[in-house]
Amino acid sequence: MNIPETYDYLMRARRDLWTTLETVPDEVLSRPLLDGERFHCIKDLVAHTAGVEDGWLHFTILQDTPVEDAFPAIRDAGNGPVYAKFPLPELLDYWRAVEQSTLSSLAALTDADLERVVEDSPTESFKLDGLLWHVMLHEVRHTAQICALLRTQGIKPPSLDLLFYLPNVRNVDKSQV
Repeated sequence: MNIPETYDYLMRARRDLWTTLETVPDEVLSRPLLDGERFHCIKDLVAHTAGVEDGWLHFTILQDTPVEDAFPAIRDAGNGPVYAKFPLPELLDYWRAVEQSTLSSLAALTDADLERVVEDSPTESFKLDGLLWHVMLHEVRHTAQICALLRTQGIKPPSLDLLFYLPNVRNVDKSQV
């Protein structure tokens, strides 16, 4: 799989996760389930997952205005465990906007772009390819965490494993394989 194919999988898995989250009572999504410094509830993880994609893409890679600037309440909230008070639709609207921005950026990428070195700090530089894989795998880890937290609350999460999103080659016309 390549970056666009993997991002397509993430988008389809997001839709399933978002559909589930939209059925969960706000009290559950806002409930403090974690004792960490930055994440206490499912909504904190939702905001963080979208924010990391936005931050890496805009601050580090493109060095331009992040999507969160169009969402002042989210931008001004910070990184702590503060998203319990936010309505889920507002967090999902932000994530959708980040996704659209990422799609636009991915559509313009060339193989040469993926080899470009991106400076993260004066002492750390990475190939763009690696940073994009980092962002995608970061999402996989946190969406799995969200699913596990839903289970602890007696809510059946969607099955987000890649296997469920792969095409079944047995159903593919053999002349096209």
